[in-house]
Amino acid sequence: MDSGIGLLAATAAVRRLRPDADLVLSLDPDGMPWGPRTPQDLTQRALAVAEAAAARRPDALIVGCNTATVHALTALRAHLEPALPVIGTVPAIKPAAAGGGHLAIWATPATTGSPYQQGLIRDFAGGVPVTEVPCWGLAEAVERADEAAIDAAVSAAAALTPDDVTTVVLGCTHYELVAERIRTAVQRPGRPPLVLHGSAGAVAAQALRRLGEQPAPGATPHGTLTVLLSGREGTLPAPALAYAEGRLMQAVTPAR
Repeated sequence: MDSGIGLLAATAAVRRLRPDADLVLSLDPDGMPWGPRTPQDLTQRALAVAEAAAARRPDALIVGCNTATVHALTALRAHLEPALPVIGTVPAIKPAAAGGGHLAIWATPATTGSPYQQGLIRDFAGGVPVTEVPCWGLAEAVERADEAAIDAAVSAAAALTPDDVTTVVLGCTHYELVAERIRTAVQRPGRPPLVLHGSAGAVAAQALRRLGEQPAPGATPHGTLTVLLSGREGTLPAPALAYAEGRLMQAVTPAR
């Protein structure tokens, strides 16, 4: 679940680990974007989107959105667990900091400098230089698959990223859809290869662990796909197909 197509990164990671899994994608086009909403309003939107997904009786619910995880995860778990395990999305600051070196965290302006992100830095990145980079308009540009706006937003954020940064944490699930564009923009000539840390792979693996399941990437790819748009059954938004993760979902059989 997510307000928009940011959930594609985690969805594709699940699909690669378990091509036999039936997937339900619950989006909220009527209420997006969630970022500018108050925490209370966002939580209500997230609960509605989660309930629409839960009505399809899934085995687990992935909150494929950093902002929704920050503000709504506690409410979602209180409402749905233990019957439905809920897996949140947390920026990969801990594994990124473990590599040492100067760390940049690319995140939405609302998350950058927030008590939530500051707490993660304090808990997991002690002793490592950290630069928080606000990415104005990047999530919105990715959501629209607006190539010019993506390039402009990535360039602006890259200009705020110090030259000696060795690792970038992608602190918004939308950013994982344009990870290689970010790498190209931040990589400095003569510097070691830039390391990017997203959350999708870890989230997908955690979902399987919560269910007691094992990865089976060689399984027969007969999983189905259901798309819910603010509770109504529909299809993937057209911009999703601009990304490899969205095209992977397009190849999945719709549920009957």
